[in-house]
Amino acid sequence: MKVYFDNNATTPLHPEVKKEMIAAMEMYGNPSSMHAYGREAKANVEDARQRVASFINADDQEIVFVGSGSEANNTVLSLFVCASAQCIPGTTARGTIITTKIEHPCVLETSECLMHRGVNVKFLDVDRYGRVDLDQLKDMLNDDIGLVSVMMANNEIGTMQDIASITKMVHECGAFMHTDAVQAVGKVPVDVRALGVDFLTMSAHKIYGPKGVGALYVKQGTPYCPLIRGGHQERGRRAGTENTLGILGLGKAVEMRALEMHDEHDRLLGLKDVLRKGIEEKIDDIHFNGHPTESLAGTLNVSFPGAEGESILLYLDLEGIAVSTGSACASGSLDPSHVLLATGVDAERAHGSIRISLGRESTMEHVQHMLNVLPGVIERIRNMSTAYIKGGTHAASR
Repeated sequence: MKVYFDNNATTPLHPEVKKEMIAAMEMYGNPSSMHAYGREAKANVEDARQRVASFINADDQEIVFVGSGSEANNTVLSLFVCASAQCIPGTTARGTIITTKIEHPCVLETSECLMHRGVNVKFLDVDRYGRVDLDQLKDMLNDDIGLVSVMMANNEIGTMQDIASITKMVHECGAFMHTDAVQAVGKVPVDVRALGVDFLTMSAHKIYGPKGVGALYVKQGTPYCPLIRGGHQERGRRAGTENTLGILGLGKAVEMRALEMHDEHDRLLGLKDVLRKGIEEKIDDIHFNGHPTESLAGTLNVSFPGAEGESILLYLDLEGIAVSTGSACASGSLDPSHVLLATGVDAERAHGSIRISLGRESTMEHVQHMLNVLPGVIERIRNMSTAYIKGGTHAASR
């Protein structure tokens, strides 16, 4: 049996998305061209823009199509440099960005780059569940803060943040608010008006759409500076010929999410509960990571002391089960998860963690297969370990 439990990394194309994209392959006009071929492509791009905007309760002109969630996040953070340098008319220089220690690598690495360019970046702590310390945020907020960036749902442990409350605090100090909602959009209701954010990031391939396309919400009236220049596309906000097929795929993906998301949420929550209880019953000495209730319905992160996450992944792969040891964007690193470390998990336990992320194609049969296979995998790895002591400490570090 083949079981795909890595939906936080990427999702398979929805059949309706695939159908729409195949049908659109005959439409090869450049949306910037004025002839009939171009106008047809342009009309379809604008229809997709309306679908995306409607899905998050935004206006059409507030949606900028981009190449990925990472590009959108880079755009927002780099925009702040332009604002600090006062090359965006009407802005005042505020020298500090606040973000968290559990953001996606595209935010953390961009923040590090900005620090080398003289920007002051502060990092919020999180509690053992991965929730932002709001008291610490309150203490950090002052007249020098230009932007606060907090992800809505964590990609590794699934923990959700109270973005509306955070945004209210941020706006009270006169700063802008950005949320990376890549893991949240399409899984939980996202309303940009209710959240109050100035910027919001989303990506198609996390919601059964194609890879290579995403969208950035920019609240009307918010200062903006393009990351990619050289053309008038996207109302001058993102140069480069539009990825028409990808954009249409994203438009169809959000349309299908609107129809399926609510029922799927309840179904995945039920599957996760069965999976969690089964792991507890069948395997000793385990630790679940992330918030027990304020988390994504399809995300379960668990640590197995005495078993390396990479070994677990490979043994499960041999059984036809796909999981992850963390963010797919950091899979080439041998370092323990920065997210787990930020929640207070020690390095050894972090190394022994896997992420199981369910999706629309996940079934109870898949869950039961996982519960049949996983205990044997953990036992086999632990039996080979010279350091693991059941129910106790490790005799030696790896």
